[in-house]
Amino acid sequence: MLTRPKQILTCGLLSLAVFALTGAGDPATRFKELGHQMMCICSCNQILLECNHVGCPDSDGMRNELMAAVSRGDSDSLVEQSFVQKYGPTVLAAPTKTGFDRTAWIVPFVALALGLTLVVMVIRAWKNRPTPAIADGLRPVRGAELEQFRDQARKETDL
Repeated sequence: MLTRPKQILTCGLLSLAVFALTGAGDPATRFKELGHQMMCICSCNQILLECNHVGCPDSDGMRNELMAAVSRGDSDSLVEQSFVQKYGPTVLAAPTKTGFDRTAWIVPFVALALGLTLVVMVIRAWKNRPTPAIADGLRPVRGAELEQFRDQARKETDL
């Protein structure tokens, strides 16, 4: 007999497994997933399954080829590799995570970090900039000296 927390945990894990495995082996689901990871090569710059180019000479053939590969039970990586070999690396909607393609994943984060660093440096430079020079050798009064002058002004004006 399971205790109440174990029953809840078991139900939660079973529910999670059902959601995680729903459609995982379904060819239609694999077709949709793989088709959304590839681009149409007709220069429309659209995802393969979303190519709405009127009279597209390539999308139907590519979709049929993808469906045939999925129906044969080819693995996802085999399907991607065969498309890359046939159409070139531009057929992939996102760069791979190997080799030089890693730069496409790394550079945006590096650029963001550099941009934030630059913003921090500019703000610090503005904050620590020297006070502007005033004509006739006068200098701006700040801090304790300014408070001293304010106290003196209050005493003299009785405010």
